[in-house]
Amino acid sequence: MAKLTVKCLPPCSGRTLIIGDIHGCADELETLLDAFSARKEDRIIAAGDLINRGPDSVGVLKLVRKHAIEPILGNHEMRLLKAWQKDKSSLLKSKDKPSFKKLSETDWKWIETWPHVLEIPSLKTLVVHGGFAQGVAWKKQDPEIVTRIQVLDKKGLPAKRSDAPSGRPWAESWSGPEHVYYGHTPRPHPLFHPFATGLDTGCLYGYTLTGISLPEKEIFRVHARKNYVDG
Repeated sequence: MAKLTVKCLPPCSGRTLIIGDIHGCADELETLLDAFSARKEDRIIAAGDLINRGPDSVGVLKLVRKHAIEPILGNHEMRLLKAWQKDKSSLLKSKDKPSFKKLSETDWKWIETWPHVLEIPSLKTLVVHGGFAQGVAWKKQDPEIVTRIQVLDKKGLPAKRSDAPSGRPWAESWSGPEHVYYGHTPRPHPLFHPFATGLDTGCLYGYTLTGISLPEKEIFRVHARKNYVDG
């Protein structure tokens, strides 16, 4: 099992904006950043799946660099990164290839340094792409699980929603004490649980790109320009 990488962020004197799945939607990201209107003391985080399948992964990475956004790995970065590291295009899905080919070696070496989890003790907050399983300390969990989990199956084991349609969302069972902000499970609106908030609102599928500003928990949302999956 690969080791989970965690980056601990210090307190900041301004706001912390956490953004859900971007999936190469650079125009929507730029609009959201304009709406947030970051000040020097603010901090911005992206909760994984910044790239792939959408129209402009290169543009997203340019904005991430420009605004010093703190990124984490999602399942899409994990899969594409593995293909790059092993030089095996056979690991890619057909819809991965356009984005994969456009990113440079410099991009991949940078993505390779991204953590799986961001920990913000001053806000009692964790940021992860997928979520956490039950019964194992979060710092000891498998990166494949924390970037992919959506539900817990009948046995309480981590699963994708498609593999366990009647499974219970992992976030319903998460009891803290840290509040977890996550993506990966697209819904038309943010998902609010006592100790977890889902921020993937399906920008890729024509819905919205969502961010939440802490500590005040103000929601920022912008509409997708189109459904990038179905044309």
